[in-house]
Amino acid sequence: MKRHNVSTMLTIVFLAGFISSAPLQATDHGCSTTTAAGNWGFTDTGSIVGLGPFGAIGTFTLDAAGNVVGEQTNSVNGSISRLTFTGTYTVNSDCTGTASNLEVFDSLGNKVRTTGLDFVFDDDVQEMRAIFTSVVLPNGTPLPTAITLEARRLFSKNRN
Repeated sequence: MKRHNVSTMLTIVFLAGFISSAPLQATDHGCSTTTAAGNWGFTDTGSIVGLGPFGAIGTFTLDAAGNVVGEQTNSVNGSISRLTFTGTYTVNSDCTGTASNLEVFDSLGNKVRTTGLDFVFDDDVQEMRAIFTSVVLPNGTPLPTAITLEARRLFSKNRN
């Protein structure tokens, strides 16, 4: 009987030590402007109601202070433009966020539009998915859109 109790006790102590030394799996890594900061490549697809199909490719940089700058080549109903943009963004701990005042400029520095986005990060903040929530022309005219964005980090956070 004593031998069985000692054996059982050693097994329990061993298992408790093993379990407590195993790495814990985090279920929520959380997101912030710091975790989102970096260089990204993106593709936009969709349409601008009344104008036609919209598509774009480009790059942008998010900094830890909540600023974004980028450039893109886009097509609106077949008309190609090369544009730059700048603005701010916010990130929530659940990995959702918004960019509500992205100002977009042509190659001469003229403001073309102001864009708003809602987005979510996934794949441990390696990918972003977004939808345009607003597109407003410089004269204040809003354009109804159905445009989505997919972005991926240009370089993995773990890259040497």
